[in-house]
Amino acid sequence: MNLQIQRALRSWPVLNWLGSYQRSWLKGDVIGGLTAAAVVIPKALAYATIAGLPVQVGLYTVLVPMAIYAVLGTSRPLSVSTTTTLAILAGSALAQVSPSADPADLLVTSATLTLLVGAILTLAGVLRLGFVASFISEPVLVGFKAGIGIVIVLDQLPKLLGLHFEKGGFFHNLLATAVNIPQASLPTVVVGVTTVLLLIGMKRYTPRVPAPLVAVAFGLAAMSLLGLGDYGVSSVGNVPTGLPVLTLPDGSLLNALWPSAVGIALMSFTETIAAGRAFARSDEPVPQPNRELVATGIANIGGAFFGAMAAGGGTTQTAVNRLAGANSQLASLVTAALALGTCLLLAPFIGLMPNATLAAVVIVYSVGLIEPAAFREILAVRRTEFLWAVVATAGVMLLGTLQGIVVAIIVSLLALAYQVSDPPVHVLGRKPGTNVFRPGSDEHPRDEVFAGLLMLRPEGRIFFANAEHISTKVQAAIVASEPKIVVFDFRSVFDLEYTALKMLDAADRRLQEHGISLWLVGMSPSVQAMVMHSQMGRAMDEQQRLFLNLEQAVAYYQALGD
Repeated sequence: MNLQIQRALRSWPVLNWLGSYQRSWLKGDVIGGLTAAAVVIPKALAYATIAGLPVQVGLYTVLVPMAIYAVLGTSRPLSVSTTTTLAILAGSALAQVSPSADPADLLVTSATLTLLVGAILTLAGVLRLGFVASFISEPVLVGFKAGIGIVIVLDQLPKLLGLHFEKGGFFHNLLATAVNIPQASLPTVVVGVTTVLLLIGMKRYTPRVPAPLVAVAFGLAAMSLLGLGDYGVSSVGNVPTGLPVLTLPDGSLLNALWPSAVGIALMSFTETIAAGRAFARSDEPVPQPNRELVATGIANIGGAFFGAMAAGGGTTQTAVNRLAGANSQLASLVTAALALGTCLLLAPFIGLMPNATLAAVVIVYSVGLIEPAAFREILAVRRTEFLWAVVATAGVMLLGTLQGIVVAIIVSLLALAYQVSDPPVHVLGRKPGTNVFRPGSDEHPRDEVFAGLLMLRPEGRIFFANAEHISTKVQAAIVASEPKIVVFDFRSVFDLEYTALKMLDAADRRLQEHGISLWLVGMSPSVQAMVMHSQMGRAMDEQQRLFLNLEQAVAYYQALGD
């Protein structure tokens, strides 16, 4: 029976955290959930407008996916609704499939897209594909998010200024915004700029106060008390009161939406696992990628039938949830309950909110995606990876957000291919008076080298894609030093592929023809097993050309000279 209970706890995370729930957690969970709701709900309303959807979709996204994830997810502080990245990706997909922007069509298309995203995430979890999120490298992800931030700011700027024009590509929108600035609505600009300044000031001077909630309250008060509608300030409009109604996806749209759904699912999982890991305490379970895929997938599937848009874990809202005191998934259930109350009681008031207020919220929190410091840090470490980040940014801006994901993945894979195809081969020397062998450099001019002995250390996996590059570097080093013996220190080589082994065998024969002996040193068990299965390896063993370490090889070489 105890074994069955343990299996149940492992299968249902909700039983796990409820079974270990402590009474002292309750206060922190309630405060964390309330505080997160004050931030998440206004932002979700704003993010729904990014996707071109009615604002109530944002409420439904806080209500349904968040509640489902709280029951199924493994991360205790993770707050799941929508994010700027997911909203812009969803909006791009919806615009391609439902260009008419009819609200009814958009809701059905959004439900279909969200269902597809959930199905892809769930299937990926069942197939244990959690490692796929690692296909986007950190520099490329930095660039991708920066591109998303720039696109969102440009998309929302006309709403902040009260401008109206037909949307197009990035440069079209940039030029149209610049050209139409003289036609900006001054009252709308005042509302938008004031909201931006309020949000920035509160983030800096009163970080514990939920700035988005205050901004929304400010916008509603200004609209009602000052009659801003009479001055041309547009509002959100009618927001239906009550629970979300059942929304059935349209199967005929699956073929058109699945490519977009794959990209959105990838970003949803990437953001979810990153946020979950970032805010997990040392005494808490580490989020499990494959279970997170299933939990987030089912949250999206459930949300799809109740009007929610694509959802995932958000870094900002998770940070607010954790810092406000959240100790378990109960905090997310409190946030979802607040969203439910808003649906039932506060929807009419939301309809009075100025569009400029929502645009200001989106812009302030989207600018955070653009991290110049991260670009500088990457540039300081490696210029090549900085270029990858820039390419990812340009891909999003010039090709679109969905295509930008493809660019990001391709750039990451090309970056990986570049790194593994051209590994370094170090010429080694020995630190005087020690047994430390290190790459030669101008910083260590006194390191010992041994006449007639060339010590080389390749790094990484040696296989068909990089064996030729390594061979070229080795040949250049041999020509430069004219040794009698070449030693390969393989302690930094974790794998030797068959093609590379055959090239090593050929190199051994060529060197012997020129009177040069090849020695192998410091092989790992797997590499040594590979070598010893070959005729070359057996011959080397018989001829005493295999050594455990460089110190042993050098001692043997010096003994030969004596």
